[in-house]
Amino acid sequence: MALFDDITGVLKGSNIVPMLVIGLGAAIVAPIIIPIAASVAKPLAKAAIKGGLIVFEKGKEVMAEMQEVVEDLIAESKSELAEPHQEVVQTAGIAQEGAVNAA
Repeated sequence: MALFDDITGVLKGSNIVPMLVIGLGAAIVAPIIIPIAASVAKPLAKAAIKGGLIVFEKGKEVMAEMQEVVEDLIAESKSELAEPHQEVVQTAGIAQEGAVNAA
């Protein structure tokens, strides 16, 4: 008898009945709702993936352009650094030619 009193005391003091009703309702409605939600979610997921791919490809293009610009700047900088050395070599060559012509 004490066991029965414990069970009824638990049922009276808690929200188990509304919870059972909600659980049963969810179990009945879930097979209807899940396919509908899946049919809506799948196109949305595909659209999000397509958008992500487009953004990724555009980002690759922008990065390639930026890389090209940086490589051009590096090449220009290296050529500018090499110019003074060429001028020094040319000047030395002119001075040697002048010395040879003077002699």
